[in-house]
Amino acid sequence: MKYSKNYRTRFLQIIVAFIFLSIIACNNKQQEETLIKIIETSDIHGSVFSYDFIENREKETSLSNIYQYVTEEREKNENVILLDNGDILQGQPSVYYSNINIDNQEHICSKMMNYMHYDAATIGNHDIEAGHVVYDKLVKEFNFPWMAANAISKKNNQPYFKPYTIIKKDGVKIAIIGLITPGIPSWLPENLWKGIAFDDMIESAEKWVSKISTEENPDILIGLFHAGFDYTYANQDENTYKNQNASVLVAKRIKGFDVVFVGHDHKTWNKKIVNNFGDTVLVLGPQNAAKEVATVNVIVNRDKANKLSCKFKGEIVEIRNYNESKDFNKKFESDYKKIKEFVNKPITYLADTIFSKDALFGPSTFVDLVHKVQLNKSKAQISFTAPLSFNTSLNKGTIYVNDMFKLYKFENFLYTMKLSGNEINKYLEYSYNLWFNRMKDENDNLLNFKKDKNGEIVFSEKYKSYQLASNYFNFDAAAGIKYTVDVSKPYGERVKIISLSNDEKFMLDKNYNVAINSYRGNGGGGHLVFGAGIPKDELSKRIVSSTNRDLRYYIMQYLEKNDTIHPEIISDWNIIPQEWCLKGKQKDTELLFLDVSIAIK
Repeated sequence: MKYSKNYRTRFLQIIVAFIFLSIIACNNKQQEETLIKIIETSDIHGSVFSYDFIENREKETSLSNIYQYVTEEREKNENVILLDNGDILQGQPSVYYSNINIDNQEHICSKMMNYMHYDAATIGNHDIEAGHVVYDKLVKEFNFPWMAANAISKKNNQPYFKPYTIIKKDGVKIAIIGLITPGIPSWLPENLWKGIAFDDMIESAEKWVSKISTEENPDILIGLFHAGFDYTYANQDENTYKNQNASVLVAKRIKGFDVVFVGHDHKTWNKKIVNNFGDTVLVLGPQNAAKEVATVNVIVNRDKANKLSCKFKGEIVEIRNYNESKDFNKKFESDYKKIKEFVNKPITYLADTIFSKDALFGPSTFVDLVHKVQLNKSKAQISFTAPLSFNTSLNKGTIYVNDMFKLYKFENFLYTMKLSGNEINKYLEYSYNLWFNRMKDENDNLLNFKKDKNGEIVFSEKYKSYQLASNYFNFDAAAGIKYTVDVSKPYGERVKIISLSNDEKFMLDKNYNVAINSYRGNGGGGHLVFGAGIPKDELSKRIVSSTNRDLRYYIMQYLEKNDTIHPEIISDWNIIPQEWCLKGKQKDTELLFLDVSIAIK
């Protein structure tokens, strides 16, 4: 049989194409591909069960839901790495119960996180807040490294926690370095971090990345930083030494990072930035309270010469889309029951309902209950405090342990500090400048709202509310003195202190003992440093005394001594002009509490 010339040519073309495709297929076999999934949790803040022990209601998200998600991912891919980025030991009675019973049992967090098979974690500032006894024990209980390369032991000048760890997946070597915000000395009493110094994040990263690159030669470098994304927060900038939120600065200035996980700021981040060397760094962070996890899918290609190339794709996963893990819940059922019993212990009887939102607009029974305890415990002449909950209430009737977490959210200690009358006046000027708008007339806003470039009040779609310019937990008021706040006046001329509450003359050049929480006493919020004008390194010298346990503990002690608590206003200050204040209050209440179930962050 004879074939035409064109047919023979076509036949040869097919043969050549077949050989070419076979060569490509062969090369593709030699070029292996590996998928590694890295999952980051951060700022869980005690949301270890799908139950809010403070509000006595079910929660959408918890470690149980996260474990279900992680389990499903592990079933699909054995190359899963699970990381935590700190701040798990504070926020819910579930962890507070373990913190105060640390000597009697294994901590709930070590039990749960070991069960979930975490690979590594970085410690957060609220974990340090639990104190040496708690976090030192957890270091031993965890089956994974708890890291912070810039938390330095003063004894040997070496990292107090592990600085980094190496994880290998399918022949790929991954280095993970942990860093913690260096702002801790500005927020926490020294006895909680005694013997530890917190170094600048950028300097520490430079040192340890150099060491890791030389000694470990990893294929991938991950930053796990308990510090926020925004390095301009709290009046800082890129040149601020020991910047509290230096995560992005590290990613930009230190060569070698492929991925940087952030935390601390409770916000969602999934961004690619270009560092100072022209390389792309993926920066991710999830929302707090187990609402989200940040994940990175790493596609690793290995050629026939065993050279690796990696692609990184970030994703934020909403955990409410996953059910609770039945296995997880069964495993920790007895712990759940113990905590439920703890929070439902009755303390006293409250004669009237008190509301935290009242504290935004003047003296309130909610805040004054804290004032009363602070003055009673410290024996100070004056007390400073702010509302620590935006929109909650303690209802008339029996008060239980869980109600104490509504009244006082944080594990602050109580300080007594020595302040002059002039410093007290300037402190209050600073606070009320954060708090109140300078009103032009009775139709203006009383509260200081965040405004856009056109001067319009900013509405948050996320929180379904108008936004305040400053955090409400920085709205400090005083008890023990009589004073007025004139919202028509500029900053520096608003506060007029008339006398002490006992009518004794108040003197600007006289020193007074002031009850104040440890966060504020260490410089948190800026009231003492930027307001009163006390140098940061002088604050510790002003401390006359400190409690050795958190203030919530002493509030519970105080209430337990009374069969019935009759809420009363003991502070003696008011806002003028009074007519302006009343109209502004009515207007701003409507703006803030259109939906009273939603609180401004």
